[in-house]
Amino acid sequence: MIKKFGLFAVALATILSCGTKNLINDLATDNPINAQMDLVNIQDDKVDVTIDPGRFVQDTVTYRLPRVVQGTYAVSDFGKYVEAFKAYDYDGNELQVSKMDTNTWILTNAKNLDKIAYAVNDTFDQEVEGGIGEEVPFSPSGTNIEPKQVMLNLHGFVGYFDELRNNSYKIDITSPTDFNYTSPLQEINSGQSEDGATKTSTFFASRYFEVTDNPMMFGETEVEEFMVGNIKIVLSVFSPNGVHKASEIKQIMIEMMQAQKRYLGDLNSTPRYDILVYLSDTEKADSPKGFGALEHHTSTVVVLPEQMQPEALAESMIDVVAHEFFHIVTPLSVHSEDVHYFDYNDPTFSKHLWLYEGVTEYFAQHFQVYEGLIDRDEFYVRTMEKINTSKSNYDDTMSFTQMSENILENPYKDNYANVYMKGALIGMCIDILMRENSEGQRSLRSLLGELSVKYGKNKPFEDDNLIDEITKMTYPEVGEFFDTHVVGTTPIDYDKIFEKVGLYFAEAEVETSYIQNAGNIIVGADPIKRAIKFNELVANNSFWNDNGAKAEDVFKSINGTEVSLANANQVFGDMFSWKPGKEVEVVLLRGDEEIMIKTTTTPSFTKAITLLENPNATEAQKELRKAWLKG
Repeated sequence: MIKKFGLFAVALATILSCGTKNLINDLATDNPINAQMDLVNIQDDKVDVTIDPGRFVQDTVTYRLPRVVQGTYAVSDFGKYVEAFKAYDYDGNELQVSKMDTNTWILTNAKNLDKIAYAVNDTFDQEVEGGIGEEVPFSPSGTNIEPKQVMLNLHGFVGYFDELRNNSYKIDITSPTDFNYTSPLQEINSGQSEDGATKTSTFFASRYFEVTDNPMMFGETEVEEFMVGNIKIVLSVFSPNGVHKASEIKQIMIEMMQAQKRYLGDLNSTPRYDILVYLSDTEKADSPKGFGALEHHTSTVVVLPEQMQPEALAESMIDVVAHEFFHIVTPLSVHSEDVHYFDYNDPTFSKHLWLYEGVTEYFAQHFQVYEGLIDRDEFYVRTMEKINTSKSNYDDTMSFTQMSENILENPYKDNYANVYMKGALIGMCIDILMRENSEGQRSLRSLLGELSVKYGKNKPFEDDNLIDEITKMTYPEVGEFFDTHVVGTTPIDYDKIFEKVGLYFAEAEVETSYIQNAGNIIVGADPIKRAIKFNELVANNSFWNDNGAKAEDVFKSINGTEVSLANANQVFGDMFSWKPGKEVEVVLLRGDEEIMIKTTTTPSFTKAITLLENPNATEAQKELRKAWLKG
């Protein structure tokens, strides 16, 4: 990428030095598309964007913003946030523009087109009940425009011409001088205005994919950097009320990501990784509500509630960032043609969500036990929760490859979240089969290493051939598993898989959280009272049962915070992260009676079917379990 820009810069300098305007090659096909964004003169939470594509030689061209962006597996329609779209000729006169659909504009008389200009509204403001009447993009893929901070997921601002799909981009962003900014995108120039009030930063992208793949944060952003092996980690945090500090979150990330790097070994493919964290002020109606993260090849955008307690935020950051960081393996290093040549308007999808999301989620859980961040019992509980959720909430007989390929359509899209459940379990099964057939010498990690060497970030695999290819690279048992349980519709026989490592299912008393019993939620919504209440499962949660809570008890307040349907995700997200030894004060309503529970949390237990280590396991089973879980 640097080399390409360097050649362009040298060529441009040579042409300009001739001093003859007619020698300048201004053809759109031969030059970067220049996008300009004004973050200084923001009005009504809108950013003005100007696109200069260079000179066209055809009469009609098509400009689009993405309908779908990579990693979301849902329709976003970023064109619906564009307003006042206009095109101008070289004399400043308006040209005719026709809007073909939500995301597409047809420009006629394109030979005279100088530039297009439009305003972009943000998506965070639309995440309110009633909103714009349609689904809005998942928050980490969305945009925020406010005086203190601008979240630039660039696919929400900069589009592409059908006729210039292979062009590079030069992006000029003008902002107040006191704005901090971070981006994994290559910055090639910067400068201040004469009065010092504003600055313009120029970035270069070798193709449109790099525009969409490199998010930015501008504004009152705290930035911390640290090294994990040979990877530079850049952490950017926006906390609107200063509740959380980047320096504190940095300490959470260091230990976890160092363990991830040990787990990956030489299996990494980026010198830099960015973590962009937007903490949402949930007290504001126009704050984002889609909490989680969206991966990019060398970065991730995280959106979480600012009001989370530090321990809850830490647990959530570990959960989401661990998953997203492992995406540097897949899809960065191992991906299909559908990913590599992604069509933002009419995308096709790979059959292999078990790989992109499932294996990534498996790694995010497995590395924690493998590197000693959690113990085996905790790993068994998490695995059991995935098994229970995948069987009870989703179609366990649905072909995973068929679901992946048709993920935007019913009934497949309703099963998307199963990629994080059964998809991870598929990864686990392949890992165990790999270790069994190699006497512990090969694993799912080593397989991904071999695939990343064979392919890498610039060479996609053929989607239809991947499973046959993996079978040839591994063992017949792996191929049989794919044919039966991933391509086929037969549910996985987990008993058979776990027997290989000396584990079995049995009822036992297991430690659980204060909001669920081994994965089964013990609270639920009461739509009539518009409140949250305990359900009948609370009787099997030792902590609440010992403190007198009963089914149908309604939550009035938790630690001084009134509980409502509006803040339930935040409040019970905090409760999920409670640890023993925490002082709590919970007020419940039992009919007209107030029940006060003021105590210190103790470990909570429940009876559940779980995974146990077989005391009669053979030495071979124990050795395979040791190779799988280490230690």
